[in-house]
Amino acid sequence: MKFFFDKKNENGEPNKEQEGPLIEFNEVSKKYGQIIALYKVNLKIKRGEFVCLVGPSGAGKSTVLRLLIREEKPTKGHIAIAGRDINRLRHKELPFLRRKIGMVFQDYKLLPNKNVCENVAYALEVCDATKGEIAHKVPKIIELVGLAERTNSYPKELSGGEEQRVSIARALVHAPRLLIADEPTGNLDHDNAREIVQLLLKINQAGTTVILATHNRDIVNNLRKRVVTMREGKIISDQMQGKYII
Repeated sequence: MKFFFDKKNENGEPNKEQEGPLIEFNEVSKKYGQIIALYKVNLKIKRGEFVCLVGPSGAGKSTVLRLLIREEKPTKGHIAIAGRDINRLRHKELPFLRRKIGMVFQDYKLLPNKNVCENVAYALEVCDATKGEIAHKVPKIIELVGLAERTNSYPKELSGGEEQRVSIARALVHAPRLLIADEPTGNLDHDNAREIVQLLLKINQAGTTVILATHNRDIVNNLRKRVVTMREGKIISDQMQGKYII
């Protein structure tokens, strides 16, 4: 099935939806009972951007990420990805959306009884990829993240930085147009954190849009990328070459 991330539509013609922003939030609000998690958020992210999403706990960052993968729906407003309102997606279309959005978390979510190769391959196996496709893609992705020498190692044999690289590799196997990294360096020391950020930059330079949600002031300030700052469910600052201002 063709999906709206694709460069061509079902008729093989150029997809006009590719011409606008990759992500657009239009007056998006989200309430949980009486708690307002987001309030009238407006945000546009272009294809190929690297965006740091920052703010204190409870600012609304995680809600934004959950809305992007349609884990949640907004109470009001519209969210478009590649020109399509994702609130209107049918349930059977959601897997196609999520395969084009790579997710990396603070906790690596690796399967302890599978080695590096098997952990990465599993993301393809659950989508019924062929053995040939798996054999072709997995070694390339593992090499991309710098773990070619650790293919047969299990999570307990890896450092925290290496585990996070496996997590990133798994997020990349479907060639996502968008990579969301939610506090990916939260459990890492300075050196490993720096290496993970460099890997995210490398992925971005290859054309993938990256959203990095983080509390790490030094990382944000050193990146000098676009910084979207949230507080109390609102965007309070949006700087193209920004710093951590909270």
